[in-house]
Amino acid sequence: MMVERSSNLVPIGSIRTPVEGRHHILSVLVENRAGVLARVALLFSRRGFNIYSLAVAPTDDERFSRLTIVVDVETVPLEQITKQLHKLINVIKITEIDPADALEYECMLATINAEAGARAKVMELVEIFHGEIIDVSMDRLTVVFALSPEKLDDVEAFLAEFGLIELQRTGRIALSKLPKPTRRPRKGRVS
Repeated sequence: MMVERSSNLVPIGSIRTPVEGRHHILSVLVENRAGVLARVALLFSRRGFNIYSLAVAPTDDERFSRLTIVVDVETVPLEQITKQLHKLINVIKITEIDPADALEYECMLATINAEAGARAKVMELVEIFHGEIIDVSMDRLTVVFALSPEKLDDVEAFLAEFGLIELQRTGRIALSKLPKPTRRPRKGRVS
């Protein structure tokens, strides 16, 4: 999508939510060593696997990092992807997170045109979506959001109306939802 409001704007390509059933979320625990991410990326590239989203960070144990990889499985079976990942020496554990049972978040930083006439509207939009203004100039604001990928798509579309100067989104991070207690039927009540 190209936004044309001023000569200093850049084209913004929105991350679109994958079609249901075509993507899988893999949580990959790896050794926290130099070159591990490069080996994973090379494996995907060599095999022609499409990475839809990738996020990586150390875990609470500094010996390990966690890669959250969203893969497109329309052309390649998930089993083939996980078998190839297991062959890498630095891979400790691979867990698939069911998208229907996942808490998925992404972070977005965006610099927006916010001239005097539009500034209040931009600030209201940031508040509605629980974002935060982190930098200000006379005619621009830089904001940050941490939301589900679908909500970030919505935020991005709204902000584009004001004029996006720069935009950066992280890859998805995900964890499985926690189990909920089951309801017990009440005893002694008869209808």
